[in-house]
Amino acid sequence: MELAQDVVIIGAGIAGLTTSLGLHRLGIKSLVLESSSDLRITGFALSIWTNAWKALDAIGIGDYLRNQHERIDGVIATSTITGQMGAQVFFKNKGKHGEHEVRCVKRKLLLEALAHELPHGTIRFSSKVVSIDQSGYLKLVYLDDGTIIKTKVLIGCDGVNSVVAKWLDFNEPVFTGRLAIRAYANFEGGHGYGPNFFQFFGNGFRSGFLPSDDTSMYWFFSWSPNTSDKKPEENPAKLKQFVLSKLENAVDKHMRTIVEATELDNIVCNPLRYRHPWEMLWGNVSKGNVCVAGDALHPMTPDIGQGGCAALEDGVILARCLAEALKKQVIVENEERDKEEYKRIEVGLKKYAAERRWRSFELITTSYLVGFIQQSDSKLLNFFRDRILVKFLARLLLKRSDFDCGKLNNISSA
Repeated sequence: MELAQDVVIIGAGIAGLTTSLGLHRLGIKSLVLESSSDLRITGFALSIWTNAWKALDAIGIGDYLRNQHERIDGVIATSTITGQMGAQVFFKNKGKHGEHEVRCVKRKLLLEALAHELPHGTIRFSSKVVSIDQSGYLKLVYLDDGTIIKTKVLIGCDGVNSVVAKWLDFNEPVFTGRLAIRAYANFEGGHGYGPNFFQFFGNGFRSGFLPSDDTSMYWFFSWSPNTSDKKPEENPAKLKQFVLSKLENAVDKHMRTIVEATELDNIVCNPLRYRHPWEMLWGNVSKGNVCVAGDALHPMTPDIGQGGCAALEDGVILARCLAEALKKQVIVENEERDKEEYKRIEVGLKKYAAERRWRSFELITTSYLVGFIQQSDSKLLNFFRDRILVKFLARLLLKRSDFDCGKLNNISSA
């Protein structure tokens, strides 16, 4: 079976759905291909910072999500070694782009909110892409069920193992040597910890927790395993016991209490991978009528909470740049029409790529360095971190989120 589409997006994650919704708001249809049979809800929750709220407002679902998640007042960073608070940074201060805003958003609610706003039939589930080819000015997308889809624009939002990123000649993301456990604890009577983000660092691991609402708490724990085995333990009971053993001598007992209250079904572990940041400067973010966004473009460690936020930025900026190209009238005839439209699309995607290169480089680099410094068990680095760098690192969270992707402007057809 053969199908024809103007825009095909591979991956119904945050980047893919945001891009599709942005295009929909601008009057452009797209088809989103998702290999799973339903929306993939992994990771439980993610921190949504100021920059991401601007993106969510641009596509019209910001207030819906605000109403379901508690606003975080600030971050409290504490040394695991000494138990002393190293820094407290309040989030309600103003930055270059207005007052800061941080909430821990449930991933399921975010993806469902994005999908709900799309026209019926936009997402095609159980559609695994096996290869990509070219036919003139069109791309051919081959699915595992034998379907071939012809498209004027192909956007890869297919995660760290992206087929499209590989087609664009990006290298595979590399293992950082760190693993991360992410989990969710529910407290029926309320957790009572207040609206703060608690971070703990030192002794070779990094951990923390923050609330989504009055009854649910998201927590994480990252460390470097002794072996080079990239495959993490999958047994949640063993993962829970491992974290509790590491926290046994911790001065602050709150983290341990939250871990103890966590159901085993709410614990996952993943290797942390990232793209070498210099690939952002000279890699093919776009090529012709193909580009990548989200984790397919800039996989990064979670240490500044910007992976999902950057994907939301990508979606808004990509939709705007692509709509500008697609909505301009092509006044040439016949075979020249396809060539002219292809050139407009290519220019639009190059504009998107130019806007995202340095931003992606900056976020990947910052995330990696923050994680490396906070998790370190080096005595020398610990000394500088606990006495000098701790406040600087905490403020970096706000600095990197002080970004505005802009609105979904009305596009002129002239």
